[in-house]
Amino acid sequence: MESAFFFTAVILELIAAGGFIVFAVTKQNKIFKIFNIFLFFGFLCHTAFILLYYPKLEATPGVDLKSAFAVLSWSIVCAYFILQIKFRLMVLAPIVVPVVALIMLFAYFLPWVTEETFSQNFFNLWIGLHIASVFMGEGLFIIAFLVGIMYLFQERAIKLKKLGAIYKRLPSLEVLDKVNHSSVLWGFPFLTIGIICGVVYAQATFGAYWQWDPKEVWTLVTWIAYAVLIYERVLSRWHGRKAAILSIICFGMLLFTFLGVNLLLGGYHGFVERSSLIQ
Repeated sequence: MESAFFFTAVILELIAAGGFIVFAVTKQNKIFKIFNIFLFFGFLCHTAFILLYYPKLEATPGVDLKSAFAVLSWSIVCAYFILQIKFRLMVLAPIVVPVVALIMLFAYFLPWVTEETFSQNFFNLWIGLHIASVFMGEGLFIIAFLVGIMYLFQERAIKLKKLGAIYKRLPSLEVLDKVNHSSVLWGFPFLTIGIICGVVYAQATFGAYWQWDPKEVWTLVTWIAYAVLIYERVLSRWHGRKAAILSIICFGMLLFTFLGVNLLLGGYHGFVERSSLIQ
């Protein structure tokens, strides 16, 4: 049952990604509405998979590579719907949803974990809150990164006075800057709460709040980078190009913290071994 939900989510999100690309070309609102429905039902199946499968394993999603990508893509879609409701910005979909679909497709072909893979330390309230908050923050930061790239392309096209058909369909620089700002501003508290919950979990499990694990160190560095970005935006009145570039740099650090540290530097935050395929 759980694997069926996962497969259905992948298919629906792939269909939605293709439909939103068609929407980007045709600019027909009807197409957007249709494939937004596909994305919504894919999101529901995605949610059902997470809620059903990992409690059965008595493990929190995110401690293995497959579930990490599954939860990350779920977080991006959740963040997309939140921003879509706030800004009514349909152009986000052709940028964000194909990224989600690619992540889910990659996750689909990774092996499943089994009950024997996990210890009881991977299934409690604090690690659940830790992972949920961190991934939600990362979902919002990824959208800030994508919008930052969009901002730089739009700005360059305006300066060169080469506003082709694609560029003319992008929102104004002011709107893109607001979306970038909101994504970072909302993502930062989630990351902060996630770190706090992780510290509490470490104390309860390992007897120490901080162990200078590579993931802990790089998460702190990434948190500081985003704190600087928010400081510059709110107090120093940074906006536009500078803020977009800094959000892209921060995302590079976030990506290394999410994948590079786990795969290259090890530590107790490393992804657990995947021992077999689900039948």
